[in-house]
Amino acid sequence: MIRLAESFAREAHAGQIRKGEGARPYDTHLAEVADFVTRHGGDEIAIAAAWLHDTVEDTAVSHGDLVQRFGETVAAVVAELTDDKALPKAERKRMQVVNAPGKSARAALVKCGDKTSNIRSVTLTPPDWPEARKAAYVTWGCEVVDALPPVPQGAMAEFRAAVALFRARSGD
Repeated sequence: MIRLAESFAREAHAGQIRKGEGARPYDTHLAEVADFVTRHGGDEIAIAAAWLHDTVEDTAVSHGDLVQRFGETVAAVVAELTDDKALPKAERKRMQVVNAPGKSARAALVKCGDKTSNIRSVTLTPPDWPEARKAAYVTWGCEVVDALPPVPQGAMAEFRAAVALFRARSGD
């Protein structure tokens, strides 16, 4: 299932690039999140969801497509991680904090990996944002992760290390 999820996600996100220096292919983010989930004890469902976590939000893939290809359980984890794009961006961000405490263990681990990957990107291959926007993103990412149900200690330590690296490099 993991290989199928990886292949499906890479195809769904083909041609997309990350914000930031180097314009890296978007699937590098998915690989980072899947690796994070794997290293911190995620099961096959969590790892598949890590690969697929942005498909419904950022591609033409529907929840039904995921149910058909990967089953209801994987699709349900992805649904927990999918923002409602009908909402304004500020509201979507607010809802991530509000909804974080209710995440399943699998979704919490994927979300922690997602924020870790994103904060590393803001630090190491930053988008062309003012420093204040980068700092605000990291602060918001901390709010989301701090509101999640408990994740493995090593996962939280890796997240905190990413935040510390940002702060050390930015002087924040």
